[in-house]
Amino acid sequence: MEVMPFIYGKMAETQNFTDREQECERLARNFHSLINTAIISPRRWGKSSLVKKVAAQTMSENKNLKVCLLDIFNVRSETEFYAYFAQALVKSTSNRWEEWFENAKVFLSRLLPKLTFLPDNETEISFGIEWKELQKNPDDIIDLAETIAKAKKIKIVVCIGEFQSIGNFDDPLAFQRKLRSHWQHHQNVAYCFYGSKRHILLDVFASSKMPFYKFGDLMFLEKIANKTWAKFIKKRFKDTGKSIATKDAGYLAELVENHSYYVQQLAQQAWLRTKDECSGAIIDDSLQSIKNQLSLLFVGLTETLTATQLYFLRAIIEGETVFGQENLKKYRLGTSANVIRIKDALLSKEIIDITAKNIEIQDPVFKLWLKEEYFKIR
Repeated sequence: MEVMPFIYGKMAETQNFTDREQECERLARNFHSLINTAIISPRRWGKSSLVKKVAAQTMSENKNLKVCLLDIFNVRSETEFYAYFAQALVKSTSNRWEEWFENAKVFLSRLLPKLTFLPDNETEISFGIEWKELQKNPDDIIDLAETIAKAKKIKIVVCIGEFQSIGNFDDPLAFQRKLRSHWQHHQNVAYCFYGSKRHILLDVFASSKMPFYKFGDLMFLEKIANKTWAKFIKKRFKDTGKSIATKDAGYLAELVENHSYYVQQLAQQAWLRTKDECSGAIIDDSLQSIKNQLSLLFVGLTETLTATQLYFLRAIIEGETVFGQENLKKYRLGTSANVIRIKDALLSKEIIDITAKNIEIQDPVFKLWLKEEYFKIR
């Protein structure tokens, strides 16, 4: 069985991880120095892969540093957060299941830890929370990382993925205030936050009205440069006995706007179609195949959009950034106030991303499909 040289849809590790040298160095420095960090970028730009790589690196460099990784995408309440948070912390700071259990009893007396044996003979600790007790004083959980760090004489970095999920809690603002009021005093622990909804996280960490404002270092990930992608693609082809010219490798990445997920997917499809040397024609055919695979998904997405939202997307595709009276009329967008509502709706759906410089459609293949298949712009 051939080993696939390109990875998408899951975390990129070892030789599949591309560049990000400066970001790795900066994040590793923050981990070692226990500086809180918030990583902000659109989804599928490689935040999780970056965090996981740096976590492994820093723990190998410092045996007294433990990194706890947890993803709270499916956590829908404060109660669930406490249980998941506690479980992840105990596991990440214990070396074997017997130690998990002992640590749970020592540090989590209120949570009544119990062992659950999985069918594959692995052991997992789950917690039954006495919620009434915890409501009286949740400090035990919020301060758990600091408590463990002091007791074990170690340093801990807690990395929380999909942090925007706390917006689903009953009172997310009060919860953020509660966390901030405790975590800002921790001396042996740092916190790293990241997630898939850039505009929400930007509000959480960059708005002066929010509890986590100026909580730590804000890292804004940029796209990996085309030159770097070309070098990476060419090497991965060469490593597997195939070849691709530098200009074609750069062309491949450029077609999908250097978007990490799609560069890897398109490169994999092109590699699969290549016997010896990859060409521009193979790349074009591979991209068309990806568009065809995703067409039903894209059709379903457009059906969730209003006519004015679709007109707005057409305007963006055609390069419009200013919406004065002429463009409002040309694209049938109604009023300036309506444009604001359209932007907010498309941001919420993660279809567009707005920066100080530009408005972009986040998914480059969806953008191509809209242009060529839906609007038929040539």
